[in-house]
Amino acid sequence: MKLYYSPGSCSLAVHIVMQETEIDAELIRVDARKHVIEGGGSFYDVTDLGYVPILELDDGSTLREGPVIAQFLADQRPESGLAPTNGTMARYRLQEWLNFLTSEIHKGYIPLLYAVAAGKYVETAKPKLKSRFEWIDRQLDGRSHLMGDSFTVADAYLFALTGWGKATWIDSVYHADIDLTPLGNLRSWYERVRARPCVKRAMDLEGLTKAV
Repeated sequence: MKLYYSPGSCSLAVHIVMQETEIDAELIRVDARKHVIEGGGSFYDVTDLGYVPILELDDGSTLREGPVIAQFLADQRPESGLAPTNGTMARYRLQEWLNFLTSEIHKGYIPLLYAVAAGKYVETAKPKLKSRFEWIDRQLDGRSHLMGDSFTVADAYLFALTGWGKATWIDSVYHADIDLTPLGNLRSWYERVRARPCVKRAMDLEGLTKAV
């Protein structure tokens, strides 16, 4: 298999899952702005949508969309506990989280990441995104992870997205103008996830680890 990724982007979530499951795959770095594959070649030859992550399977077919790829990888290693069994209420709760993160957090960042183009819309988008993070902070009260005691693919996804915000404890990548510093539960969760060996390996491989 091959994982097409861009350092610090949403593909970091899939990379973390891959490290956690110990699934062997070739990592292929993509310049997200130029849509060029490391070593040469257009990323549009891999996917006409032009964005990561893309997982190329051994048969040459490709799988797209991070939450889908993450669940696919987790299902290859059910013993990892990264995704509950299909058909159970717990699996639907996981998908509930993944859909929320996709629509309310991931897409909520877009106006902030492209603030010049978004113009005054940022004034509406920013407080909405902040309120969604505040809601997540409340859900983490008394929980070690989004689904309770267990680390899942939803935590990997949120970790990648939280890294786009502003706070002294965040390994910022895209530097969106949203301050998450006051969210204590989110901070504790972030530091807990950040300490996982699979997360450390993924971040080291992507060159995201802060210098000590």
